[in-house]
Order: sequence, then structure tokens, then C-alpha cells
Amino acid sequence: MTSPAVSSRDLPHPAREEIRLEGVLHALSDPLRLQIVRELAAVGDELSCSHFDLPVTKSTTTHHFRVLRESGVIQQIYRGTAKMNGLRKDDLDGLFPGLLDALLDAVAHQAARLGDA
Repeated sequence: MTSPAVSSRDLPHPAREEIRLEGVLHALSDPLRLQIVRELAAVGDELSCSHFDLPVTKSTTTHHFRVLRESGVIQQIYRGTAKMNGLRKDDLDGLFPGLLDALLDAVAHQAARLGDA
């Protein structure tokens, strides 16, 4: 029996049961990654990598998306030539009830307090 062919465009994601709290918290500890998550949560749908205007190089942007994907915070999938990103809200809420909402609320309050909203 042969295993199905894996495309070079398939991106590794942890299964829901493999997502660890410390990995999620690490991924969300960076301000740029938190900005990506905030934008995805606000839209509630997939966004392409090119949608995000981050003040870093393309390779650093790629690194931030990889950290978010490998920690289980986002799902990435190719749709045509675009790499689309979606928040794994159902998985995160199922594993860590209230964490994502509390974190996003805290970030919004901080942004308002510091005038970054």
C-alpha cells in the first residue's frame, strides 16, 4: 500500500489534540503575531498573507506565520497562488475555553489605553 502523495504546497499543522497551551501563549507573545490574530479575529474569515502590512521583511513575515501555524493558532492553505490564513478559533475555544476572547479583549483594552487602537 502506498501513502497518498504529499504536495510541496501542503503545510504541516498540529492536530487539535497536539496543540499545547505553552505553544499558543508563545506564539501570541509577539506583538506582530498578535496583530495578525487580531485582524483574523476581526474579519472572522480567511485572509491572504499579502493582506497584512507588517513593518518587517518578507522572510520575517513568513517566520511569524509559521510560528502561528505550527503552534495551532492559525490554519494556512493555498487557494490558487494565494496562501490563505484562518484563525483556528473552534480548536482553541474547545481546548482552552475563553482564552482567545480574553486575550483579544485584553489587547483591545491595552491598545485603547496606549492610544494604539
